[in-house]
Amino acid sequence: MPLNSSVTTVSCTLILVVTLLTILPGCYYDVEEELYTPDACVTTGMSYQADIKPIIDSQCNACHNGASRLGGISLETHADVSQYASNGRLIGVIRHDSGYSPMPKNGAKLPDCAIAKIEAWIADGFPDN
Repeated sequence: MPLNSSVTTVSCTLILVVTLLTILPGCYYDVEEELYTPDACVTTGMSYQADIKPIIDSQCNACHNGASRLGGISLETHADVSQYASNGRLIGVIRHDSGYSPMPKNGAKLPDCAIAKIEAWIADGFPDN
């Protein structure tokens, strides 16, 4: 085999290897949901102070605080919130159930995790903890 033919074979092999090393990593496919699993929604041991009150404060109390009481409703204290938790109205309005005025008014529905936390807290007897 002449020297020129060996150089050509080595050159072609080298080009092929470099090409494959360049192309193959670009073909790797990742599924975002498998790589970055969303934070799980923890609904066990719900605490009014730590879990529920922050949701109510950020999502409800702009309109339903002691001063403004829109619709005659205040959700400022545990006793206030418990009143609507016990009669099913709190869950009905935040889940946008039929027969209830969807809350927040003219706003997006609460995140599923926030609703699940409130549901779990109510199922636990809406403790003042």
